[in-house]
Amino acid sequence: MERAARRIVDKLRHHGHEAFFAGGSVRDLLLRRKPQDIDIATSAVPEQVKRLFSRSSMIGARYGVVQVRLYSHAYDVTTFRAEGPYLDGRHPSNVVFSSPEQDARRRDFTINGLFYDPVAERVIDYVRGKADIRSKIVRTIGRAEERFAEDKLRMLRAVRFACSLNFTIEPATWEAIREHAGEISLVSWERVRDELLKLLTGPDSPRGLDLLHDSGLLKQILPEVEAMRGVAQPPDYHPEGDVYAHTRLALGLLRRPSAELAVATLLHDVGKPPTYSLEERIRFDGHVEVGARMAAEVCRRLRLSNDQTEHVVDLVLHHLRFMHVKEMRESTLKRFLSKPNFRDHLELHRVDCLSSHCDLDGYRYCLEKLRELEREPAPREPLISGDDLIGLGYEPGPIFKQILTAVEDMRLEGAVRTREEALEQVRKLFPPSKVS
Repeated sequence: MERAARRIVDKLRHHGHEAFFAGGSVRDLLLRRKPQDIDIATSAVPEQVKRLFSRSSMIGARYGVVQVRLYSHAYDVTTFRAEGPYLDGRHPSNVVFSSPEQDARRRDFTINGLFYDPVAERVIDYVRGKADIRSKIVRTIGRAEERFAEDKLRMLRAVRFACSLNFTIEPATWEAIREHAGEISLVSWERVRDELLKLLTGPDSPRGLDLLHDSGLLKQILPEVEAMRGVAQPPDYHPEGDVYAHTRLALGLLRRPSAELAVATLLHDVGKPPTYSLEERIRFDGHVEVGARMAAEVCRRLRLSNDQTEHVVDLVLHHLRFMHVKEMRESTLKRFLSKPNFRDHLELHRVDCLSSHCDLDGYRYCLEKLRELEREPAPREPLISGDDLIGLGYEPGPIFKQILTAVEDMRLEGAVRTREEALEQVRKLFPPSKVS
């Protein structure tokens, strides 16, 4: 990636333009981290960039952005610019092409305001970004209130950078976030979702959750999670403390989670606060079902896709089924183990246990059964079909599903192995005369 980006810089330089690596990629290179993308800033205007690179597209020419493709990767090449007022809290009212220093000073945080000259191999720093990288500080460029007024999502980005880089948010920047946290509601849910998912799946998500709470952002974005704080749990099963403490511990134990697993872990006990009762002991009757409905509402608010929402809700709805795996019929257990994304179910159960009572018997039992299931032959076609039932004289109707499910259960438990054995069991258990 770096070699291709340098080729773009070299070509721009060859045609008389200034060009540097810019932004987060420079920060990552200084931290010896592999950048996910390398952006390039240049004095060339979009039309000039477009003429120099045949495989390019004007993805944001109004803001000076041209996307150049090289070696199957896309690089954003942006003209140095200064910006007018942000009237909508996201976009500048106007853009004026400018100098490298003006371009650096319109960026969000000092650690993202650096340029790197790959030819001279030197960092160009107009905003004291190198010093803040050395001190591990997230600080806005200029007054924090102005930067957050321009784009309120930057408050959430400051929290994410603090966690992903293990940095501290500079006091004035932090106070501005706390003062303006309520304004995050003006940002589109799609943009909030993208930052939140990066935070939940990135390093030190428990600290991220704490920073969201301490800043006031959590109650604006996820009031259901904020409500977990102070909700006590039975100490025999939850020595770790309240529902919030349990949830943050579980998040921290996840191993490279998908976005869906991270969200489900965050929300797996979201139904506990509204179902809390104290009788002979603390109870959360029906919290799984309530939590699944609440999780669906949160997913819709965050504009997750239908498939993502279904995945999250399924994880929340079934996270307590592991309590009963040793008592399940073999067919029921095999169906459970064969659920789509079962590995996510298993991982949620693992972190749920380790963040509370630490009893992993159910987890180990399922792992062993899963290995046995994976050693079995690949799933076969159903032994019988609806046509077979019609051939036996059954009238099509709801009974078909009951019969076919019963046959599949018998097959999973090894009671029947062939079509003939299945049909014999159907005649015995569901006599056509009684069914009709």
